[in-house]
Amino acid sequence: MEHDIRPWGQYWVLDDATTHKVKRILVDPDERLSYQYHHHRSEAWTIVSGVGRITLDGIVKDYKVGDTAIIPQGVKHRIENAFNEPLIFIEVQHGSYFGEDDIVRVEDDYQRV
Repeated sequence: MEHDIRPWGQYWVLDDATTHKVKRILVDPDERLSYQYHHHRSEAWTIVSGVGRITLDGIVKDYKVGDTAIIPQGVKHRIENAFNEPLIFIEVQHGSYFGEDDIVRVEDDYQRV
């Protein structure tokens, strides 16, 4: 199983196919992913533990356990854990390409490009 540690937490790839990719993502308290978008994929994020503060094209909303955010291809998005407990969500990617180099960062707390 592919696993990677990032400045905001970590992820595990649960399924990787030509038509989709599924990740389990853990965001540490007071951390957030970059504000980003993708050229080749859309995503669905389902919260399984904690509360995710999700920004979609500038609109911010808190998502709780069982809630799912649908992120169309090209839409700017970010998830933040603004709370004291770990945030875990399942990300399902659909599209034509799922590489990490399809992340276009608009804003990043860790100075990544």
